[in-house]
Amino acid sequence: MQQHGQSLNRHLLNLLRRLSPLLVAPLLTLPLLLAPGSALAAPATEAEMNLYTRIAAVNVCIARAAGVDFDKAVGIAGETIAQLLQGQHGGVIQQVGSKPLSLEDLRKGSINSAVLGAVEICPKEVPADILKRVQDAIKSSGNKAAPAPATTTPKP
Repeated sequence: MQQHGQSLNRHLLNLLRRLSPLLVAPLLTLPLLLAPGSALAAPATEAEMNLYTRIAAVNVCIARAAGVDFDKAVGIAGETIAQLLQGQHGGVIQQVGSKPLSLEDLRKGSINSAVLGAVEICPKEVPADILKRVQDAIKSSGNKAAPAPATTTPKP
């Protein structure tokens, strides 16, 4: 009886080995099926863009508090948001128009948003020269709606 059980186990293992490519294939295609298609993706709304900017800014602040170089922190946060916009919204931002933006344009805008957000929520983590340039740009644009920089640094 024990030999019969071992033979059956061996047979099942051989069967699984032969079928494993067929069993793995659906798992490999699952992410493609779950990801929204660019043609079906809705443009990023103003509310979503505000959320993404806030996420990028918080990531910059956390990275800076952990000792990461500012340019690297901003680059990573910007790239994350650019990839999110490309993948989830097909590169289309409602406030900008109906045409998809290139990944390079998304990167530039996302990095700028991350810097502006960091200036707002953790100005002490922004290098002084960048902080001054951003504040000067806000003043010269006459943007009265721009919030004043926070006076405290959030704790990670």
